Amino acid sequence: MLNPSALVAFKLFGRVFDDQSEFNLNMPGAGQVIGCVVCALVIGVLVSLLYMFTHRKEGYSQSYVLTMPMLSTLVSVVIIMMCVLADGSAGMTAAISLTGAFSLVRFRSAPGDPRDIAYIFFAMTMGVICGIGYLGYAFLFFLLVAAILLAFNLTNFAAPKTQDMTLKVTIPENLNYNGLFDQVMEKYTTVWRLRRVKTTDFGTLFDLVYSVRVKTDADQKKFIDDIRALNGNLNVTLVLYRYDDQIYDSKAK
Repeated sequence: MLNPSALVAFKLFGRVFDDQSEFNLNMPGAGQVIGCVVCALVIGVLVSLLYMFTHRKEGYSQSYVLTMPMLSTLVSVVIIMMCVLADGSAGMTAAISLTGAFSLVRFRSAPGDPRDIAYIFFAMTMGVICGIGYLGYAFLFFLLVAAILLAFNLTNFAAPKTQDMTLKVTIPENLNYNGLFDQVMEKYTTVWRLRRVKTTDFGTLFDLVYSVRVKTDADQKKFIDDIRALNGNLNVTLVLYRYDDQIYDSKAK
């Protein structure tokens, strides 16, 4: 049995969500529509700020950040207008179905990050909840998801112990590259594979492209220096992205 003070607090907290029934969007008032749209915009901005914080190290584009508050606002407007045009639950179903069509839009970024798509759906979800008038639940769900995302970001959750990279090494034509860099690869990487060999400068040089999985505690400068000591101090490039060449390796994933 709850004591009286706890019961009063429980009822006060419950009213935040019980009062959502006042937003009867079959025939909403102007204040209700404006309130829902403004809340969708505010939460969309909060989602974009969360995205900026969690991507502060790798960077982000301004256009992508501005997309999230735009989406949450537009989705809430679509939900409200569909509910106004159609009566009853049919209007709500049609509105949510129409909003689901937005998921067909493909957002591109370089390099592609699945988290970017997740943030888009996050903003769209907040727009849907605000559009149907459940503003209290919208802020509650935002706080819950934001807390989880912040905890994952601050604790570096599920970070791999290795990094997939691409190593490009230039060697002279008279140097046999078979097994030449094996010892260095074993020291600084866990997995490596020669992906491509290409001649340059009229056949006087070879470009070797390796896909490597570099250890997180490896010193990348020493890694490159050890490669340079073996290739005659020619060009060495370590790219911080996984190798992907469908022309030369169509079976690799």
